[in-house]
Amino acid sequence: MFTVIHFGCWYEFLKLMKKIKGNNYLSYCLGLLYITLPVLLLISIRNLYGIDVKDDQFDLGKILPLILIFSLWINDTMAYIVGSLIGKTQMSKISPKKTWEGTIGGAVLCVILMAFVGELMSVNRFDSVFIALIAAIAGTFGDLLESKLKRMAGVKDSGHIMPGHGGFLDRFDSLLVATPFVWLYVYLFMQ
Repeated sequence: MFTVIHFGCWYEFLKLMKKIKGNNYLSYCLGLLYITLPVLLLISIRNLYGIDVKDDQFDLGKILPLILIFSLWINDTMAYIVGSLIGKTQMSKISPKKTWEGTIGGAVLCVILMAFVGELMSVNRFDSVFIALIAAIAGTFGDLLESKLKRMAGVKDSGHIMPGHGGFLDRFDSLLVATPFVWLYVYLFMQ
């Protein structure tokens, strides 16, 4: 059954690719990679430490994706708060409301808070701090990348499901860019 569905999906994908002309083919392939690669790497982080959970310990495979997601949320929230309070220097023309003060303040507060959150979740403090730092830096670039993609497409929001938030993709843009970098760190330094 799965093979029939799997074949059918690829058949439809190949039919769609025949209709695409020139540079659009590369755009569609990059778009597919932009979404699927981070999701697969997040699943890979989850499975690096196995599925079994002991009663007296946290399962690191479940905790690391949460550390990444919490880091991104904290960074976004703190950057907004710090930028609203003391932000004066515009960071980029792509996203005019982003300020250097907010970005740096968000990253610093994210790292400090995640040091404590990581310890509460039984993660090495150094690892949780480094993941938070990667998430803060890569997440900011992910946010700017998605803003640039929206500007190039001539849209203000990437959807209307979540009004006032820039659309549904705006909640995941940081995760899509930060996940590969966190996966590299986990794979190279934490195994």
